[in-house]
Amino acid sequence: MHIVKTIKENQTLSGMAEMIPDVIFSHAGGEHLKMQIITPWYDCESRERPSYPLVVFVQGCGWTFPDVWCQIPQLSELARRGYVVATITHRNALEGHPFPACLQDVKTAIRFLRKNANLYGINPERVGLWGTSSGGNLSLLTAMTMGVEEYEIEEYPGYSDKVDYVAACFPTNDFVEYMQDEMADQEIKDIFAALAGGKIDEDMNVLKKMSPYYLVEEAKKQNGCVKYPPIFLAHGSRDTLIPYRQTEKLYHSLAETDTDVAFVTVENAPHEGSFWGREMLELIFQFIEEHS
Repeated sequence: MHIVKTIKENQTLSGMAEMIPDVIFSHAGGEHLKMQIITPWYDCESRERPSYPLVVFVQGCGWTFPDVWCQIPQLSELARRGYVVATITHRNALEGHPFPACLQDVKTAIRFLRKNANLYGINPERVGLWGTSSGGNLSLLTAMTMGVEEYEIEEYPGYSDKVDYVAACFPTNDFVEYMQDEMADQEIKDIFAALAGGKIDEDMNVLKKMSPYYLVEEAKKQNGCVKYPPIFLAHGSRDTLIPYRQTEKLYHSLAETDTDVAFVTVENAPHEGSFWGREMLELIFQFIEEHS
């Protein structure tokens, strides 16, 4: 069968995307931290570069070193919809970089992208975070500690780490509960101990600082009115790595504040794997579009 067809040109280059690989954004701790940036196409010869909303993505990795290539196909969909997307790395907690190094790196990446907004076609006033597993944990912590000096480093001073929303998929939300669970995975507990610098005191203060649930609960005790940027939470009901109840508990805690929070349960889904599907991606994309 022979097909002959004439179509119109794509003058705006809409629906197309390109990748800018291995952009170094930090030298913290002697590391060369890189991000992969995906941007919409634009006609660089006939008009100025447009300004697009930014999505910063943090891939789960057990707080070691994110595989920035893991979700590139899905992230490219966002770029084709008119977003600049940056998938970032951070320092490895198992290689001598305990908390808050990884959190500082996420914040540094946001400041770097704001500083270079014109270079990459970013609207610095429209910035969101999306993370999975440990990346979901770091994304929530970033939103809940905006402007906290303890988590800032010298790179890109004067630029904000503020985000407009967070999407967190199957994150760790309560390290203390996990460490106290005798049935919990010992290998995961060992990672938590390394993340805490190998020093866990009786009150587990470091683990509490790493736990979004505790940050919300403490904020409610100290302030009558607590409001974070809009938060999208999702977790598989049969997650055997990070228990479903961790996100369920965080949702109920956030629901008692003035925060716009949504919670999606993926029935029978594990950690990663069949958690993912078109319906889940569309829910996340819809959330991003509504708050960008």
